[in-house]
Amino acid sequence: MSSFYDYSVTKRDGSQLPMSSFRGKVVLVVNTATGCGFTPQYKDLESIYEEFHDKGLEILDIPCNQFAGQTPGTDEEVHEFCTLKYSTKFDQMKKSDVNGENALDLYKYLKSQKTFEGFGKGPKAMLMNTMLKKIDPDYKNNAEIKWNFTKFLIDRNGSVVARFEPTADMEAVRAAVAEQI
Repeated sequence: MSSFYDYSVTKRDGSQLPMSSFRGKVVLVVNTATGCGFTPQYKDLESIYEEFHDKGLEILDIPCNQFAGQTPGTDEEVHEFCTLKYSTKFDQMKKSDVNGENALDLYKYLKSQKTFEGFGKGPKAMLMNTMLKKIDPDYKNNAEIKWNFTKFLIDRNGSVVARFEPTADMEAVRAAVAEQI
């Protein structure tokens, strides 16, 4: 049986970042996009990072272009966008797939630990449900990442304790992070 700490991701510079380097820390793993309706969540993510980083939070930002091509550009362009537009202090990794045969092994693991439980309620949830029914009629019954800004929360022991869909209230994400700190 594997654990969160058995995986690694590729950094923008091509080097490997082992998850074992996060032992004892709380980690929020997010697949991001620069041209998505959820992109303004970068502001909330940076706020959460600034509030909790000194207490042991790390944000693992993994840009992904699998959802309507909403992450165009090079890894450096993505990084420049995030730092200039949202003043992010956490780094962006190499653009990667989160679904399909080329999905990062880390994402295969995360999805095996926390499956899709729905988008909740409200206009954004209704919009996502309507859109995804057309893309994947069986979307409610699989663990695949549905869209940009899906978040996984990992506790200090490496356990995946929560999955937040992009429609989740960012205050709920903040509260869940605070519980783990």
